[in-house]
Amino acid sequence: MTETVSGSTGQQQGQKQGLKLERVFSTEGLHPYDAITWERRDVVQQNWKTGETVFEQRGVEFPDFWSVNASTIVTTKYFRGAVGAENREWSLKQLIDRVVGKYVAAGRDNGYFATEADVQVFEHELTWLLVNQYFSFNSPVWFNVGTTAPQQVSACFILSVDDSMDSILNWYKEEGFIFKGGSGAGLNLSRIRSSKELLKSGGTASGPVSFMRGADASAGTIKSGGATRRAAKMVVLDVDHPDIEEFVETKKNEENKIRALRDAGFDMDLGGKDITSVQYQNANNSVRVSDEFMRAVEDGTSFGLKARSTGEVIETVDARELFHKISEAAWACADPGLQYDDTINDWHTNPETGRITASNPCSEYMSLDNSSCNLASLNLLKFLRDDDTFDAKRFAQAVEFIITAMDISICFADFPTEPIGKTTRDYRQLGIGYANLGALLMAMGLGYDSDGGRAMAATITSLMTGTSYRRSAELAGIVGPYVGYARNADAHKRVMRKHQAANDTVRTLHISDAEVHKLATQEWAAVQSIGAENGFRNAQASVLAPTGTIGFMMDCDTTGIEPDFSLVKFKKLVGGGSMQIVNQTIPRALVKLGYQPEQVEAIVAYIGEHGHVIDAPGLKLEHYEIFDTAMGARALKPMGHVRMMAACQPFLSGAISKTVNLPESATVEEIEDIYFQSWKLGLKATACYRDNCKVGQPLADGGGKAKKDAADAADAAAAADVVEKIVEKIVYAPTRKRLPKSRVSRTTSFTVGGAEGYMTSGAHEDGSLGEVFLKLGKQGSTLAGVMDAFSIATSIGLQYGVPLETYVSKFTNLRFEPAGLTDDPDVRMAQSIMDYIFRRLALDYMTFDERSMLGIYTAEERQRHLETGSYEPLEISEAESLKTEHVEAAKAEAAPVEAEIVSEAPAAAEPAGRAAKTSAELLEIITGTAVDSPLCFTCGTKMRPAGSCYVCEGCGSTSGCS
Repeated sequence: MTETVSGSTGQQQGQKQGLKLERVFSTEGLHPYDAITWERRDVVQQNWKTGETVFEQRGVEFPDFWSVNASTIVTTKYFRGAVGAENREWSLKQLIDRVVGKYVAAGRDNGYFATEADVQVFEHELTWLLVNQYFSFNSPVWFNVGTTAPQQVSACFILSVDDSMDSILNWYKEEGFIFKGGSGAGLNLSRIRSSKELLKSGGTASGPVSFMRGADASAGTIKSGGATRRAAKMVVLDVDHPDIEEFVETKKNEENKIRALRDAGFDMDLGGKDITSVQYQNANNSVRVSDEFMRAVEDGTSFGLKARSTGEVIETVDARELFHKISEAAWACADPGLQYDDTINDWHTNPETGRITASNPCSEYMSLDNSSCNLASLNLLKFLRDDDTFDAKRFAQAVEFIITAMDISICFADFPTEPIGKTTRDYRQLGIGYANLGALLMAMGLGYDSDGGRAMAATITSLMTGTSYRRSAELAGIVGPYVGYARNADAHKRVMRKHQAANDTVRTLHISDAEVHKLATQEWAAVQSIGAENGFRNAQASVLAPTGTIGFMMDCDTTGIEPDFSLVKFKKLVGGGSMQIVNQTIPRALVKLGYQPEQVEAIVAYIGEHGHVIDAPGLKLEHYEIFDTAMGARALKPMGHVRMMAACQPFLSGAISKTVNLPESATVEEIEDIYFQSWKLGLKATACYRDNCKVGQPLADGGGKAKKDAADAADAAAAADVVEKIVEKIVYAPTRKRLPKSRVSRTTSFTVGGAEGYMTSGAHEDGSLGEVFLKLGKQGSTLAGVMDAFSIATSIGLQYGVPLETYVSKFTNLRFEPAGLTDDPDVRMAQSIMDYIFRRLALDYMTFDERSMLGIYTAEERQRHLETGSYEPLEISEAESLKTEHVEAAKAEAAPVEAEIVSEAPAAAEPAGRAAKTSAELLEIITGTAVDSPLCFTCGTKMRPAGSCYVCEGCGSTSGCS
């Protein structure tokens, strides 16, 4: 916990002292690194399409609990120095120390801390939170802080352009430098005269859309951060601009051009050699709509378009017709999105300085022109207690440390232009946020699109922002409020009251969200009292960003405010390779919902095979909604996304980076409804994406028309060819079937005749037994050694194909001491430890029919025999049926001495060699539908949506600015 010297009473002028800090996460006398087990790994990254090695660094050092994916992304993206050079970073310790060291030094130099002891506490707490993946700064911090490069810490920028050629050319220049530095920018073009107005010289103005061409070409040429992905940018135009219809239809018309060129044989995929001939593809477009316009749409009245030079209405349009054109363009090509101007500025803390006219490329940062925002995100799943309740107190304590660090960064940060630097230093906008909301709600047994899920998300967001502003007010009492505060004090305090009032309207549904809400209420009360005396250090505190790359750094299952992408994941393994896994949040959620271990096992196995929960064995219908995802058979309804955003928006300084995904069959009217309801529900911005609406996006399985053409060609080839079956006789040679690096296992504790022991058994991916480990006696004893040797021999035999039933038949009924009663209800008496172990393995891994031949039954089956005269269940469960199939398949592989191999032409629907490399591609294979995402320029794998951007699971590259 942290506190100022004078607590909540504020600081008297001339008596200001720094923060006094108490340890929360770290342990006094123990450095955070020393509490962690570290290991060395090799990071080798390849382009999946070409097989080319694009990166290699061996012997990098990471904590053993960091995933291979996280360590790969951090090594390739954030380690500084040329690969192979002596100054190249090789350990996570070096990276964190480089960054934290700069923050600590700047905090000390600028008077943030009361004593050197508080400096050390801050250093250890920040290090502990980072190395344990509780939060992460945005990418520019890891790129730049502590290096010889400019100390740029911001990922989001808003520029300004006026109605002059000098300003327009300066816009091109400033954007270019921002793109070169690896960040993105947005701006509003509404001050530029329309093509329907005259110049002073007597000619007609070009209009903003024409100048967008030059900026688009520049953005398409400059590689972001010197890498292969292109710039991220946002272009905004007010709905009352006379060129609004031309702006709305720019990308729609270009999309029609792309289709025509593609059909003519040109390469129009994203990154294709001919796509550069198409304009306006490097920016997200948004229309700024006013309440006046939306009410005109609601009422069906006309709306006036105003000249930029005089402000007079020069054209009147039908509001509904214009709204329909906006929605129709979004239906056709996903642009434009909407930004709700009056809502944005109603929550603006600095209206006396200027209006908010634009946003960053992902639409979460909305503030003054020529400003920037540095971001940081917390990993919500880290704050879930063992009893599946949210630890609100520790979450708030983490927010205190993080928001302090974020404010310190502005003291040493560099900026791409002086106007941006001045505005940022004067208003100190911050953007704390979170990731893993979707995974957290699932683990807590709450549906994303449910009242319980929305209440939980709202209270967490409220607590985060309330704690941030309370700490901001405390910092104002120590190092002073932001420069522009005095001018905007009344407006800032008014917005704080709006946040507090919104918090009071939240209706909690569970003990867990009630606990979070209670603490949030206390924080907002402190915001009012401390802020009234000290003012505030920061004009803005919170946003919800996409958390693409940093989400992987924290090993998050879900990004930002997003639900889970799918229930199946693609996991990289140490030593190379990868495997399909079921989202590990699912078993935790099932246990929370009261399912028994055998039920959990059956449901997880079903999900692994089908990719969804529909008809999963034993899963109750009312629990289906908890496992709804962004994609797949049970994809969330579009309004489910909107309602979640609406629940959290009142507790954010900025907005939310999120796209509402719709199926390909969605209509223009559905998009109209989403845009309209978003305005009604108080969102600041909304973007829609209809599946497969863009041509220029390469799909790994050739989605859309490409997919249909490929399927047609394959069908034709299959019809023309005669399938030849070649039967070969081969002599069986045993081969070892090794287990995957990560496998499902179960540990059983047992007692036989008073002797205690443990058995761990591991299974192949098909569910068949592959290994056994026995723990008996003290380590180093003769008995322990014999059991280790026996375990190894049995495991190797199983992997070479010796059937489990052979072992069971040989070792059951083997008699020696210890023998007697056991603590297992299914095996009440055992003639020896071997007798018990193989009876237990038979019950765990053999089918009913196989066990019955050996006389091995469960307690339930024996009871059934007493009642009905039959051991056999009335009907075999689906889980038992699946297990039978797995065992039979395993036996079929191992049993024959001679085998017939039948080779035939592959089915046209499943081309040979098709293999998933990411979760997006895995979902495509399971569901048979396309995920409409681009391929990564760096490693060639299919990216997946993250907010309003895309992120690559293979290398961490993003299409956005964070």
